[in-house]
Amino acid sequence: MIGDGIHSATVVKPDDVAELASALSAANRARHSVVLTGGGSKLSWGRTPGRVDLVVSTGRLNRMVAHRYGDLTATIESGAALADVNRQLARHGQWLPVDSAFPEATIGGIVATNDSGPLRHRFGTPRDLLIGVTLVLADGRIVKAGGTVVKNVAGYDLGRLVSGSFGSLAAIGTATFKLSPLAAASGTVGVLYRERAAIARDAQLLASNQFDFAALDVQLTPGTGGPEYRLLARVASSPAATEAQLAAVQRLVSGDSHLISGPAEHDLWRDQVRAPWMEASMTIRMAWLPDSLADVLTLLERVGQETGAAVTFTGRAAVGAGLVRIDGTDDAAVTFVDRLRDDDAVANVVVLRASPAVKTRVDVWGAPGDSVPVMQAIKTALDPAGILNAGRGPV
Repeated sequence: MIGDGIHSATVVKPDDVAELASALSAANRARHSVVLTGGGSKLSWGRTPGRVDLVVSTGRLNRMVAHRYGDLTATIESGAALADVNRQLARHGQWLPVDSAFPEATIGGIVATNDSGPLRHRFGTPRDLLIGVTLVLADGRIVKAGGTVVKNVAGYDLGRLVSGSFGSLAAIGTATFKLSPLAAASGTVGVLYRERAAIARDAQLLASNQFDFAALDVQLTPGTGGPEYRLLARVASSPAATEAQLAAVQRLVSGDSHLISGPAEHDLWRDQVRAPWMEASMTIRMAWLPDSLADVLTLLERVGQETGAAVTFTGRAAVGAGLVRIDGTDDAAVTFVDRLRDDDAVANVVVLRASPAVKTRVDVWGAPGDSVPVMQAIKTALDPAGILNAGRGPV
């Protein structure tokens, strides 16, 4: 099953990049529609697929090609699971600082969707960490960009192009990332609020100070007495620096704060990353100006009341990006998307997950923007026959 109830008759699992190239070359000659997959955690994302003739799984491309631990870089095959990669990197006290809600998420899938979470505050998105790629184009050509390659193919920054492309431009063979050292200590201040103005004020205060946060997140959840707000400030550094910064955070915030460390902290951030992906009718990704957080919370609560939907929101307070989980009917989901797209408080409203019925009523990517002609030209240059991704992605 590909997602949204669409099935494919044929699945191929290449053992290496050369076999991946051979599979795509054959599909291109036959004009077969291809969907690329790794761990399968995001197959239901994007538009409902059209005709799918072939699924190409990168599950066997799961090797660490090179770990240059002295340079803090690693080259990894696209089918390797992020969790397995970080277990290997930890042997040298390093890691790839990317969040994923899905244990089966692979390197290729994370790059293809540019999936990120709370760690984006310090480390950015996968696109920001990517320094080189090996790609297989639709016609089977193998190209490299970044790293030690002097010139990118056709002048494109291919690593940035494929990040967030949902597999619609090329297949990722390997990816090279800059890594980070594992921190010696970590701790989180959790702050509870009952008023949206208070959490917005404290979030802006912390973001404007000279803290070295690993993450600065906000959360809106339904509560029995009304909406509940939570601010999470994580510091990961030396033991002394971590302790000092956490104490300073507690002195600044106005809400009811408490310290979290050890296994409880690990569980806290695991749940924060997974919260938008619990059973729900729809998950939305959106952006906003960081200083308009109070307006964003007001908007979400108002639309939730109008539609009768339960709203769970997790976001990067200093970045202005996050996810909204909507639990409600299909009608509520459609109305929610329309309301968000009509409001100036938020932008780039993308439906990542929704029922097939909802996807027939809203375009998950939103109205075409000024960049569409450029994106279509790139798609035509890299995949002229249009065999990749069955219409699921932004191009």
